[in-house]
Amino acid sequence: MKNILLFGAGKSATCLIEYLIDEIKTQDWQLTIADNNLALIQSKTGNAQKTVAVSINIENENDRRLLIKNADIVISLLPPSLHFLIAKDCIEFKKNLLTASYVDENLKKLETEIKNNHLIFLCEMGLDPGIDHMSVMQMVTKIKDKGGNIISFKSHTGGLIAPEYDNNPWHYKISWNPRNIVLSGSSGAVYKEDGEIKNMDYESLFANCKTVSVPDIGELAYYPNRNSLNYIDVYALKEATTFIRTTLRYPEFCNGWKNIVSAGLTNDKLIINNSGLSFKEWSSPIAPFISEENKRQFEYLGFFDDEIVPSSAKTSADILQYLLETRLVMEAKDKDMIVMLHELEFEEGPSKHKIESSLIVFGENNIKTAMAKTVGLPLGIAAKFILEGKIKLTGIHIPILPEIYEPVLGELGKHGIIFQERSIDINI
Repeated sequence: MKNILLFGAGKSATCLIEYLIDEIKTQDWQLTIADNNLALIQSKTGNAQKTVAVSINIENENDRRLLIKNADIVISLLPPSLHFLIAKDCIEFKKNLLTASYVDENLKKLETEIKNNHLIFLCEMGLDPGIDHMSVMQMVTKIKDKGGNIISFKSHTGGLIAPEYDNNPWHYKISWNPRNIVLSGSSGAVYKEDGEIKNMDYESLFANCKTVSVPDIGELAYYPNRNSLNYIDVYALKEATTFIRTTLRYPEFCNGWKNIVSAGLTNDKLIINNSGLSFKEWSSPIAPFISEENKRQFEYLGFFDDEIVPSSAKTSADILQYLLETRLVMEAKDKDMIVMLHELEFEEGPSKHKIESSLIVFGENNIKTAMAKTVGLPLGIAAKFILEGKIKLTGIHIPILPEIYEPVLGELGKHGIIFQERSIDINI
């Protein structure tokens, strides 16, 4: 019996666990889920057959290594900083590894060992990064096969609240890791626009949000992601004069968040003295940035409350995270929404064209979210195909090869994750 080992049972794991439980019913496979919260695992597995729940401190070397030794394939949904621990054990015990996280420098250093042991470490196999890579490469390949020359590439992705459940002035509710939301954009961004390399610092990121129209949704704002330039070679788009990957939000979110950033309230480095500190006192640096138009947003988050901040909060970012988690929480009936839009402009002979490819996915409730579905399913599908021998690659990979993206996108389509394309002719 083959054993699938999953580390992490948090928000993003729900639909992955459901998918794998369904798959092992008809396969000679077992699913082992390891997390420090045993009750959380059990809440997601119920009485499912061939499923084992294990409580573990991932930094306990003996327990971690024993689990990996007894696995056939490992999936990690743990924080990226912990992947390296798992990766080294996977190499020693010759186990394949899948993650939804970016490939970091530590992992790259293991590439020779991974290849020598005939293993595949498949990373960036979630939503963004993940589904974006696969859908983009399918589009790029199709255009280039017809002789097209891509001159502009824009890719936008956002996890948002579904319109009918949008009932707060931020037009946002938390469907994934709240810490990532607090620190989003903190490293600034680099991208290419009209042939010019643009560097945007953190303070400018949310103050310069542009908008894009998404079919069936309307106008959304976007801000650039990290270093878009890293993916120019990955997508083989050196000829593109514009290349940018972005995050989508409603315009009101960007307008409010730029003030939070300007006031320095996302700082996660400076330790503060929170003894007797009220939310009103903590948020006082934002006063110069507040207008009558956006005051309601900060009132909604409790910025001006006399309540004392939690003693567990050590930095300003901790306090902000607490407010987001308590005030922008998804209720049981709420449904989230994933929106992805690719805009590609290309020349084909004397003509110039534009293709827009959009994806909209809705969650079922506040547990089976669209975020959990789009992050988890690509990992589960890839794990299945590796175990079945349908993906036979070795080395470190992200899903930009047809051997990966063609079968995975096909399987995702069976679960309602389908892109809609429309073509637009452009006069030069």
